Amino acid sequence: MSAFAAYGSLFLAAFAAATILPAQSEAVLAGLLAAGQHSPTILVLVAGIGNVLGSVVNWLLGRSVERFRDARWFPVSAKNLDRAGQWYRRYGWWSLLLSWLPFIGDPLTVAAGIMREPFPRFLLVVSIAKFGRYIVLAALVLHWL
Repeated sequence: MSAFAAYGSLFLAAFAAATILPAQSEAVLAGLLAAGQHSPTILVLVAGIGNVLGSVVNWLLGRSVERFRDARWFPVSAKNLDRAGQWYRRYGWWSLLLSWLPFIGDPLTVAAGIMREPFPRFLLVVSIAKFGRYIVLAALVLHWL
């Protein structure tokens, strides 16, 4: 697989996994790491950037939630959005450290937009969470841990 195809598919999987599309970026990253044909550092960077940018889309959707809440394509159910909003109100921006979790992470990033979380802090905390997950995954796949 060419470097462009590997990095491009990883970026798209990571981006999609953080947005409305059901995707598993971890499997793509683990497969590419196990194949050993590409730099683990670049793979983690590409996955992290893609996943963080997907979360930025969620934050932007949250900023516009009142306009889009009832749209069929809206990425988060009302139930998950309410749960994430309650979690966010209770724990504040610290809850964004859980943005890497399945099922709760994406609604949390939407809730951050709804709650008007300042973008610089949102970007910093979500980046720590998302990159942290990929670093740990890479370390496990490469038997560094």
